[in-house]
Amino acid sequence: MRVIVVGAGVVGTMHAWHAVNRGHEVVQIERESEARGASLRNFGQIWVSGRAGGEELDTALRARELWEDIGRQVPELGFRACGSLTPVRGALELAVAEAAVARPDADARGYKLLTADEARAVNPALRGDFDAALWCERDAAVEPRTAQLALKQALLSSGRYTYLGGREVREVIGDNAVRDDHGEVHTGDAVILATGAWLGGLVRELAGPDLPVRRVRLQMMQTDPLGESLTTSVADADSFRYYPAYAGEALDTLNTGQAQAPTAAEHRMQLLMVQRRDGGLTIGDTHEYEHPFAFDTVEEPYEHLTRVVESFLGRPLPRVRHRWAGVYAQCTDTSRVVHRQQVRDGIWLVTGPGGRGMTCSPAIAETTANELNW
Repeated sequence: MRVIVVGAGVVGTMHAWHAVNRGHEVVQIERESEARGASLRNFGQIWVSGRAGGEELDTALRARELWEDIGRQVPELGFRACGSLTPVRGALELAVAEAAVARPDADARGYKLLTADEARAVNPALRGDFDAALWCERDAAVEPRTAQLALKQALLSSGRYTYLGGREVREVIGDNAVRDDHGEVHTGDAVILATGAWLGGLVRELAGPDLPVRRVRLQMMQTDPLGESLTTSVADADSFRYYPAYAGEALDTLNTGQAQAPTAAEHRMQLLMVQRRDGGLTIGDTHEYEHPFAFDTVEEPYEHLTRVVESFLGRPLPRVRHRWAGVYAQCTDTSRVVHRQQVRDGIWLVTGPGGRGMTCSPAIAETTANELNW
């Protein structure tokens, strides 16, 4: 079988990975020379902890297994089973963490409630003040800025993979071919359109104007090396308000009894933080849903995140060396893991995993491969 994959972000690349590893030939087409969208502008987190139960959690747990296996095959991914800690302060935040540990699926997620001293034993860099921490053993991380390149090199070594960068697909021809802006036609037994947040043009023509996917903008930053190991990913209690796993009476009480900081509320913020292999910290994030998106980044969210991080670390944050914004695609029904639509007999659109793209992409692509009997 010959598979054409349009889009070289993590969702497209994982479709290429499964196809090649099942013995098929793949041509992957990317409009940039290399991917540079949401698949690079993220934390690199394999984030199981906050996922909703049912399909979303099952997908995240399966993806976690796949990431670990791929990481063994491609060490350059920088896969590490680092887990995560969410420090909490006060009775209301603690109650949400306690409710999480009491969930029927807590063991599957690797939840455990730690005292402050136990949390510092797991992550000694957390020298600030907090009362306890929610530990999630199943969370992990990869290096987002280099993961796609590492996967591409592994795919190229198979001899069954061709990468065509700097080409934008302009037209679908029949049920099994696309034409790029170089005038070249690429024919396969299946075509996967993994176009991420590129939802206009050809995608709109094929899927129609009522595609149930929206675009979301976020802001993030990265620091100089911390100078010590941050042994886990770190979140703050505002992440409880954002992720569906924490919904319930305890969260309702937190929301009514403890307002977010004004900046965090205005920008729909949470703290997520991961250390990169060079020692720097990737920190975010905000959420913006209303179009048109701003073209500039604003400083107040960065100032807020700096204060939160410093309160956990108990020390000044290293110099911020990068700030950026990114846009990803999210299903308008946020309970859906992905939008997978057959737009022609042999052509499928796969998009909209939202903030789950890096976490769930291996399992999303595996499901596509299984459904198409690759």
